[in-house]
Amino acid sequence: MDSVTQHNTQQAQRQAAMAVLAHAEAGEIAARLRTIPLPGHQDLRAPENGLVMLRGRVGGDGAPFNLGEATVSRAAVRLAGGEVGFGYTLGRDGEKARLIALCDALVQSRDFAAAVERDVIAPLREQLMVRRKQAAEETAATKVDFYTMVRGEG
Repeated sequence: MDSVTQHNTQQAQRQAAMAVLAHAEAGEIAARLRTIPLPGHQDLRAPENGLVMLRGRVGGDGAPFNLGEATVSRAAVRLAGGEVGFGYTLGRDGEKARLIALCDALVQSRDFAAAVERDVIAPLREQLMVRRKQAAEETAATKVDFYTMVRGEG
Protein backbone atom coordinates (compact mmCIF):
# COMPACT_ATOMS: atom_id res chain seq x y z
CA MET A 1 0.00 0.00 0.00
CA ASP A 2 1.49 3.37 -0.98
CA SER A 3 1.82 6.18 1.54
CA VAL A 4 -1.06 8.27 0.14
CA THR A 5 -3.51 5.36 0.35
CA GLN A 6 -2.29 4.50 3.84
CA HIS A 7 -2.73 8.13 4.96
CA ASN A 8 -6.24 8.29 3.48
CA THR A 9 -7.21 5.01 5.17
CA GLN A 10 -5.91 6.21 8.54
CA GLN A 11 -7.70 9.54 8.09
CA ALA A 12 -10.98 7.73 7.33
CA GLN A 13 -10.55 5.53 10.42
CA ARG A 14 -9.98 8.59 12.60
CA GLN A 15 -13.01 10.37 11.16
CA ALA A 16 -15.23 7.33 11.73
CA ALA A 17 -13.99 7.01 15.32
CA MET A 18 -14.54 10.71 16.04
CA ALA A 19 -18.08 10.53 14.62
CA VAL A 20 -18.92 7.81 17.15
CA LEU A 21 -17.09 9.36 20.11
CA ALA A 22 -18.72 12.76 19.60
CA HIS A 23 -22.15 11.19 20.23
CA ALA A 24 -21.10 9.04 23.21
CA GLU A 25 -21.25 10.05 26.87
CA ALA A 26 -17.97 10.70 28.70
CA GLY A 27 -18.76 7.97 31.24
CA GLU A 28 -19.32 5.40 28.48
CA ILE A 29 -15.98 6.23 26.85
CA ALA A 30 -14.12 6.13 30.17
CA ALA A 31 -15.68 2.79 31.15
CA ARG A 32 -14.65 1.20 27.85
CA LEU A 33 -11.13 2.63 28.01
CA ARG A 34 -10.64 0.99 31.43
CA THR A 35 -10.60 -2.40 29.68
CA ILE A 36 -7.44 -1.45 27.75
CA PRO A 37 -4.01 -1.17 29.36
CA LEU A 38 -3.27 2.43 28.40
CA PRO A 39 0.24 3.59 27.49
CA GLY A 40 1.87 6.56 29.14
CA HIS A 41 0.39 9.82 27.91
CA GLN A 42 0.38 13.51 28.71
CA ASP A 43 -1.93 16.42 28.07
CA LEU A 44 -0.53 18.73 25.41
CA ARG A 45 -3.50 21.05 25.80
CA ALA A 46 -5.48 20.77 28.98
CA PRO A 47 -9.24 20.69 28.37
CA GLU A 48 -10.57 24.17 27.74
CA ASN A 49 -13.92 25.65 26.79
CA GLY A 50 -14.64 28.19 24.10
CA LEU A 51 -17.10 29.32 21.45
CA VAL A 52 -17.41 28.61 17.74
CA MET A 53 -19.54 30.46 15.23
CA LEU A 54 -22.25 28.37 13.60
CA ARG A 55 -22.87 29.23 9.96
CA GLY A 56 -25.81 28.42 7.78
CA ARG A 57 -26.70 28.91 4.13
CA VAL A 58 -29.89 30.37 2.73
CA GLY A 59 -31.82 27.50 1.17
CA GLY A 60 -29.03 25.06 2.02
CA ASP A 61 -26.69 26.21 -0.75
CA GLY A 62 -27.17 29.98 -0.97
CA ALA A 63 -25.43 32.87 0.70
CA PRO A 64 -23.80 32.03 4.06
CA PHE A 65 -24.93 33.74 7.27
CA ASN A 66 -23.94 33.57 10.93
CA LEU A 67 -26.52 31.56 12.81
CA GLY A 68 -25.12 31.94 16.31
CA GLU A 69 -22.46 30.60 18.65
CA ALA A 70 -22.03 27.21 20.30
CA THR A 71 -19.95 26.25 23.32
CA VAL A 72 -17.24 23.66 22.65
CA SER A 73 -14.53 21.93 24.65
CA ARG A 74 -11.18 20.87 23.22
CA ALA A 75 -8.08 19.01 24.35
CA ALA A 76 -4.90 17.47 22.95
CA VAL A 77 -3.02 14.39 24.21
CA ARG A 78 0.36 12.87 23.27
CA LEU A 79 1.15 9.19 23.82
CA ALA A 80 4.58 8.01 24.93
CA GLY A 81 5.10 6.71 21.37
CA GLY A 82 4.65 10.22 19.94
CA GLU A 83 1.10 9.96 18.54
CA VAL A 84 -0.90 13.14 19.07
CA GLY A 85 -4.68 13.10 19.39
CA PHE A 86 -7.16 15.96 19.35
CA GLY A 87 -10.63 16.01 20.84
CA TYR A 88 -13.49 18.44 20.33
CA THR A 89 -17.04 18.18 21.64
CA LEU A 90 -20.07 20.42 21.85
CA GLY A 91 -20.78 21.72 25.33
CA ARG A 92 -18.63 22.30 28.38
CA ASP A 93 -17.40 18.75 29.01
CA GLY A 94 -13.62 19.02 29.23
CA GLU A 95 -13.20 15.42 30.40
CA LYS A 96 -15.04 14.13 27.34
CA ALA A 97 -12.80 16.23 25.08
CA ARG A 98 -9.72 14.75 26.80
CA LEU A 99 -11.05 11.20 26.43
CA ILE A 100 -11.79 11.79 22.74
CA ALA A 101 -8.25 13.15 22.26
CA LEU A 102 -6.82 10.07 24.00
CA CYS A 103 -8.86 7.77 21.76
CA ASP A 104 -7.74 9.72 18.68
CA ALA A 105 -4.10 9.22 19.66
CA LEU A 106 -4.68 5.52 20.38
CA VAL A 107 -6.37 4.99 17.00
CA GLN A 108 -3.17 6.28 15.36
CA SER A 109 -0.97 3.87 17.34
CA ARG A 110 -0.08 0.56 15.70
CA ASP A 111 -0.07 -1.18 19.08
CA PHE A 112 -3.46 0.06 20.30
CA ALA A 113 -5.58 0.83 17.20
CA ALA A 114 -7.13 -2.64 16.95
CA ALA A 115 -7.92 -2.83 20.68
CA VAL A 116 -9.52 0.61 20.71
CA GLU A 117 -11.64 -0.21 17.67
CA ARG A 118 -12.74 -3.56 19.14
CA ASP A 119 -13.25 -2.57 22.79
CA VAL A 120 -14.27 1.10 22.59
CA ILE A 121 -15.40 2.31 19.17
CA ALA A 122 -17.35 -0.76 17.94
CA PRO A 123 -19.50 -1.13 21.11
CA LEU A 124 -20.20 2.61 21.19
CA ARG A 125 -21.10 2.53 17.48
CA GLU A 126 -23.55 -0.29 18.17
CA GLN A 127 -25.13 1.67 21.05
CA LEU A 128 -25.43 4.72 18.81
CA MET A 129 -27.14 2.74 16.05
CA VAL A 130 -29.61 1.23 18.55
CA ARG A 131 -30.43 4.71 19.90
CA ARG A 132 -30.90 6.11 16.39
CA LYS A 133 -33.11 3.20 15.37
CA GLN A 134 -35.20 3.62 18.53
CA ALA A 135 -35.60 7.36 17.89
CA ALA A 136 -36.59 6.68 14.26
CA GLU A 137 -39.20 4.15 15.38
CA GLU A 138 -40.64 6.59 17.93
CA THR A 139 -40.78 9.30 15.28
CA ALA A 140 -42.36 6.98 12.71
CA ALA A 141 -45.09 6.07 15.21
CA THR A 142 -46.27 9.69 15.20
CA LYS A 143 -46.30 10.05 11.41
CA VAL A 144 -49.57 11.26 9.92
CA ASP A 145 -50.45 10.33 6.36
CA PHE A 146 -52.59 13.20 5.12
CA TYR A 147 -53.62 11.37 1.98
CA THR A 148 -55.60 8.80 3.97
CA MET A 149 -57.38 11.26 6.21
CA VAL A 150 -61.07 11.74 5.43
CA ARG A 151 -61.94 15.30 4.63
CA GLY A 152 -65.03 16.50 6.41
CA GLU A 153 -67.54 18.16 4.08
CA GLY A 154 -70.62 19.85 5.18
